[in-house]
Amino acid sequence: MTVPAGTAVDIPTDDGTADAYLTHPADGVPRPAVLLYMDAFGLRPSLYAMADRLAAAGYTVLVPNVFYRGGRAPVVELPGFIGPEERPEIFRRLDPFRKALTPDRAMRDARAYLEWLARTPQTADGPVAVTGYCMGAGLALRTAGTYPDRVAAVAGFHGGNLATDGPRSPHLVAGDITAEAYFAHADRDPGMPAEQQERLAAALTAAGVTHRCEVYAGALHGYTQVDTSAYDEQAAERHWDALLDLLKRTF
Repeated sequence: MTVPAGTAVDIPTDDGTADAYLTHPADGVPRPAVLLYMDAFGLRPSLYAMADRLAAAGYTVLVPNVFYRGGRAPVVELPGFIGPEERPEIFRRLDPFRKALTPDRAMRDARAYLEWLARTPQTADGPVAVTGYCMGAGLALRTAGTYPDRVAAVAGFHGGNLATDGPRSPHLVAGDITAEAYFAHADRDPGMPAEQQERLAAALTAAGVTHRCEVYAGALHGYTQVDTSAYDEQAAERHWDALLDLLKRTF
């Protein structure tokens, strides 16, 4: 396993400066890049550890604070462990930042992240992979459809509202995706019910996207997040296997 080297970086955007975490193998050799979109809780030690695990597998990984318009991470104070008692109040405080991140703003930011990655010396030439967790799964899906020439693989884990019947639903970009896609839903997730799972899969199929969509039995929304009560070790390790397999096929 390659030892990763991580650091804080700042990324200029059309609307300001996004703070972010960059990690990559310490040998300095340019590697294929992964843009990792955070869950709603944002940049924190457990997310850095996830990025480092990807870097140790041989990738350059960028994790931006997508709520940067509200301040540098953490935009709200977080406990070391997020249990069911803390979740409602944390989400209440995060809600204004989540609502402020419109699809248009998010995709302007995505362009900045992708351009920054293309310029950084630690990134190998060529397209990148994009992965996301919870709300980040929707951002990953939108990014793949908005910048198909830059994204070769896209993955999303325990995403919510990926295929609603609304006019700005993330799944509506499926027709523009050229990347291989993988989405793993939690079967105990009210934010991604069976009808949305089916709608997403149908959209990807109709668009001719090479993809696999799976449901992780018994898993809760947030099953990959070790610092929360939703964490499920078996589901989290299954996610790592699937994500790394996707990256190996892509790069």
